[in-house]
Amino acid sequence: MARRYRYAIIKKKEPGKGKLSVGLAIASLLLFVAAVAVAYIAQGKFDFIVGGLCLFAVLLSAYGFVMGLMSFSDEECMHRTSVVGSILNGVITVGWLVFFLMGV
Repeated sequence: MARRYRYAIIKKKEPGKGKLSVGLAIASLLLFVAAVAVAYIAQGKFDFIVGGLCLFAVLLSAYGFVMGLMSFSDEECMHRTSVVGSILNGVITVGWLVFFLMGV
C-alpha cells in the first residue's frame, strides 16, 4: 500500500506596516490625481494648493517606503505587501523627485 503524505499550508498574516505602506502608496497616487485635477480646474491660479498637495504626497510616499522596509523585520509573516509597498513607494518617491527637479 502506498504512503500518503499530507501537507498543510500554514496561513501567515501580513504585517501591519506592509499594509500601511501599500495604503500610503495609493494615497500618494490619489493626491497626484487631485493635484492635477485642481491645477486643471483652477487653470494654474492656485499653485500653492497644488504645491502643497504634491509636497504632502512626496512625504507620504517617503514615509511609506520607510514603513515598507521596517516591516521586513516582522518574523513569521508573509512579506508580500511589504515588497509591493516598498517597490511602489520607492518608484513613486523617485518619480516625485524627478518631477520636482524638472521644475527647478
